[in-house]
Amino acid sequence: MPLGLEARFSELIGKRVTIRLHDPEGGFRDIVGYLESPVTLRNRHGQLIEFSHSQIALWKEVVEKQ
Repeated sequence: MPLGLEARFSELIGKRVTIRLHDPEGGFRDIVGYLESPVTLRNRHGQLIEFSHSQIALWKEVVEKQ
């Protein structure tokens, strides 16, 4: 796990994020939702998705329009 990433994700718990993961079969897949822990995200369907920081290619916080 990259240093500082777990701490940064801990600060983002409860925030909406998008994460691009390296897919084991090749390529990438995106997950979007609210971070529930540094390694879990709940998507719009209510599913809890687990991921590893070593899978992350890119990520960002989704800032909601006001």
